[in-house]
Amino acid sequence: MQRLEGIFYNDSFASVPETEFNVADYGAVADGKTLTTEAIQKTIDAAAEAGGGRVIFPAGTYLSGALFVKSNVELHIGEGVVIQAIQNNDYYPRLATRIAGIEMLWPAALINVYDEKNVRITGKGTIDGNGKYWWDSFWGDPKYSGGMYGEYNEKGIRWAVDYDCERVRPVVVWESEDVLLKDFTVQRAGFWTVSLTYSTRVHVDGLVVQNNIGGHGPSSDGVDTDSSKDVLVENCDIDCNDDNLCIKAGKDADGLRVNRPAENIVYRNCITRSGHGLITLGSETSGGMRNIEVYGLEAIGTSTGIRFKSAKVRGGVIENIWFHDIKMKDVANPFHFELNWYPEYSYCNIPESIPEEEIKDRWRVLSQRVIPEEKGIPEFRYIKISNVKVENAEQAFYANAYPEKHIHDISFEDVKVEAKESGKLSYASDWTMTNVLLVSASGKPIELLECNNIQQPEILSLTENEEPKPEIIQSLEEQMKQLSVNKEVVIIPVNPTAKQAVAQGDTTLFSEEMQIHILQQKEASLSYQEPMGDGGNFMPVDITFKSKNGIIEVKAQREHNFKFVVSAETEPTNVTGADNWQYDPENKHIVITKKGNSFSIQIN
Repeated sequence: MQRLEGIFYNDSFASVPETEFNVADYGAVADGKTLTTEAIQKTIDAAAEAGGGRVIFPAGTYLSGALFVKSNVELHIGEGVVIQAIQNNDYYPRLATRIAGIEMLWPAALINVYDEKNVRITGKGTIDGNGKYWWDSFWGDPKYSGGMYGEYNEKGIRWAVDYDCERVRPVVVWESEDVLLKDFTVQRAGFWTVSLTYSTRVHVDGLVVQNNIGGHGPSSDGVDTDSSKDVLVENCDIDCNDDNLCIKAGKDADGLRVNRPAENIVYRNCITRSGHGLITLGSETSGGMRNIEVYGLEAIGTSTGIRFKSAKVRGGVIENIWFHDIKMKDVANPFHFELNWYPEYSYCNIPESIPEEEIKDRWRVLSQRVIPEEKGIPEFRYIKISNVKVENAEQAFYANAYPEKHIHDISFEDVKVEAKESGKLSYASDWTMTNVLLVSASGKPIELLECNNIQQPEILSLTENEEPKPEIIQSLEEQMKQLSVNKEVVIIPVNPTAKQAVAQGDTTLFSEEMQIHILQQKEASLSYQEPMGDGGNFMPVDITFKSKNGIIEVKAQREHNFKFVVSAETEPTNVTGADNWQYDPENKHIVITKKGNSFSIQIN
């Protein structure tokens, strides 16, 4: 931190000449209707050609496509100034970049710093990503009603949507040095908000991100540092719909080929609100991460706190990380380390049903195998977490690594967590807990699976001086009987992994196998929640039974092996849309199996 302060707090850092260039003098009209890309770019180019200077704007809204800030230029977006993205990809030329860990061509951002040095973007104004156009192209309106997401889900290539649905980012710094981003607000990002890739000496200070205006966009990360070094992010306020503060380093075979780490990075004194991660490492980890300090953060209602994400094809060594002096309130998962993150997204396989001529080059890159396979196993080690206070959490501790390579040498010191559940660790080794207090509703220790040398925290029950009440465990049959006492109940999903019969509105763990019991021939629908990816974000599973025409409809985001048990007095003629079916005359029900996520089955 001292070294970075010596760089960024020096008056000479990213300094530019004081000469001002007014965009109005070059024809820019601030009416929010006239396209001003050319006029603003002329102003930037004029400043660069003069040896540098400050580009300024009269107050108003400037509709624009991609802008490219040049070396020795400051783009000053003053108070009352809005630069708004035009909702048309034709105005954002496709450039070489890296998207979610893979190098490819992609539309330029609204504001770009591309292969430049000594650049400033400052001011109390607003960069408006105008993102709903891109949100709807991704998943439709309302959310999950269509878009490319729905189309690709049906084809079994959900993992390709993020790469094929080309969404414009508000701010990108690419292969650049000595860059200052200070004080402005970014709202309604079409995709990641501020993306720093392959860059050195970048200072992000005092940004406000407001992406949940007029809806919730997919993957609207706040500030992402991607395979860059000597980076300071501080004093930011982030409200988004994905990882609020994030560090990345490439994905799978392509990320291992590039092999550029994220290193020498500090994130400090920031607030996060809505979003999926106060501070996230991953899921792109291939180039490795090291020498990172994160402190002075506060999470208010963010779904996950300190979050690690990776997969068994990512690779990379993540080490020498220190998180300290952090507060979390109403954060469901304060310490959540999932190294087998979101399998439907992480493990890319091109279905045989897709014709060869339809396969895109980027799909081949995404599905390229890591050889040897063990090179794809990431390693998280030598990580310290100290002076952290957590209030009103759901699950205190969660970690899941690999039998072949544990998450190891993790130290907790001076930590207090209040949570409903203590949590679970799988494939972890050498964790120390010094002055760590877990105040848990269950009063139980952390569950350990295939772990070595794990210290438990001091554990207190939320109920004063009371022994935790013994948990009453009902069998699945007892649970179903209890639910079916209400004669109006028609549909009962059963999660055999969690040993849970699911009622309307329940939340359940993800299970590869799901059983759906339809108890009577009667019109009905039911919706429950299951986790997307590693459990930081929950999505509905909707089941409808139309008894008049014998149709079962399922809409889910993740694939399951479904088994339907449908009450029927007589054997049907046929069941269309099923993988297999048979009639059980003794118990008078049809047993139907189907693998998928969203589909219809008709009982004839």
